[in-house]
Amino acid sequence: MLCTRITNARVVTMDPDRPTARQLGIWRGRIVGLDSDVADLPARRVLDLGGATVLPGFIDSHVHLVWAGLKAKAPSVAPSTRVDDVLKVVADAVAAAPGDGWVTLAGYDQRELDRPLTAKELDAVSAGRKVYLGHISGHACLVNTAILDLLPAHVAGSDGFLAEEDMGAVLRLRPPHALGELADAIQHAARQCRSEGVTAVAEAGIGSELFAHSPIEAAAYQLAHESGRLPVRVQLMVAADALAPVEAAREDTTTRAFGLGLRTGFGDGGLSLGALKVFTDGGMMARTAALTDPYVGSEFNGQLQMAPDLLKDTIVAGHRAGWQLAVHAIGDRAVDVALDGLEAAQRSRPRPDARHRVEHAGLVRPDQLRRFAELGVTAVVQPSFLRYFGDDYATIMGPERAPWMYRGRGFLDHGVRLVGSSDRPVADGAPLRAIQFMVERASASGRAIGPDEAVDVDAALRAYTIDAAYACHWEDSAGSITPGKRADLVVLGEDPREVEPGRIGDIEVLGTFVEGEDDLTAPAAGTP
Repeated sequence: MLCTRITNARVVTMDPDRPTARQLGIWRGRIVGLDSDVADLPARRVLDLGGATVLPGFIDSHVHLVWAGLKAKAPSVAPSTRVDDVLKVVADAVAAAPGDGWVTLAGYDQRELDRPLTAKELDAVSAGRKVYLGHISGHACLVNTAILDLLPAHVAGSDGFLAEEDMGAVLRLRPPHALGELADAIQHAARQCRSEGVTAVAEAGIGSELFAHSPIEAAAYQLAHESGRLPVRVQLMVAADALAPVEAAREDTTTRAFGLGLRTGFGDGGLSLGALKVFTDGGMMARTAALTDPYVGSEFNGQLQMAPDLLKDTIVAGHRAGWQLAVHAIGDRAVDVALDGLEAAQRSRPRPDARHRVEHAGLVRPDQLRRFAELGVTAVVQPSFLRYFGDDYATIMGPERAPWMYRGRGFLDHGVRLVGSSDRPVADGAPLRAIQFMVERASASGRAIGPDEAVDVDAALRAYTIDAAYACHWEDSAGSITPGKRADLVVLGEDPREVEPGRIGDIEVLGTFVEGEDDLTAPAAGTP
């Protein structure tokens, strides 16, 4: 007997061998058949979806759940265009914060303010507390003098604005969050993901010296999983700087390892270990993405996280140890470094199915597209960056480079696997809004950004389903509605392929299934 039979649905399977259906059956959390395969089977529950569309659950291949959950509960200075408004929010947060600990706020964006905000101005409303304003990019912060006075002399930032490693020096001073608090943050962010049709995510880097919220951050995910606070499937990327030198047997080619030597593929079900995350540069909002040529109106072209040779050594060592690599590279100079490292890695020890990824691929020159294809590297992009920040990004890149940002068609035309993601909470995480951008290539203001990079709806859906599953080594169990795979599904009020592109982002998410367990409010049409 089936656990659930779904009827009267527009099932879009994303499986080319059987692209559509009207019915599907679920047993023990798996899809057991479609249409005539299950039509006559008894079921404990029958769900008549009234013509709603069913797709494989969306997979967000690059998120930050802890950060998203903590940010959602922190006082925010966004959106603000006046320094005086920011200072009012800070003063209120300081007054409301108990004890004498740090006061942390979110949503800072120096680009939008009427004048520069400095540490001294923060001091005037800090009441002697340590005040930290997190930048919306995650790559910078603004702090007051109480924190600046504790930093090493080599840290730049007398005005209080600190980016990348200098920000990391600040975060290393901050007391770690408790695991219970982090597990609650994970649950909050994961529930938001699921409400938007996401059933599985890849957490993009735990254990980083630069970005970690606790030295035992992975334990927060385990706690969330064990205590029923993980409503989506999670794969954890491990930050490369969390690995330590080891002396293993020479034939094992492992020189750096995490824990007991665990690597990509460990775990199963709701929580597992994924790729090794390597940071090569910063971000465009903080103007730290590493470019070949300077930002428009500036002589600065961003920065690498460390020397290119050291980055290449890290990539090669991770590859030789058996990891899948997820290399953060936003600027085109950083993309060169990432591809150089991945090429050297494969040359040192060929692994054809390593499935290495470049995270963001924010600015990719035409000549770099061929290298992606030759190396078999997947591009994991964030379409919503251009939907929400595209006007600014296009301005600082200029007309020649703007079409190279967060490409779509260029990757596909070169045979490069294209995967969509959000980088939540940097941008809105709703996959349907990102899919709309991939089809329209228009920012929220209506500005066209690289229109030749637009893809069709089917390609955009693949980027959040079957190709995302492949990038996470889940293609045997997720990404399409195929018998034998997990019953991870999203139910939509309309078919994204049938509506005007400008309406895709507004399609209602009626509910999701994760291994057959659903959060739909619609009652069963009947039971046998």
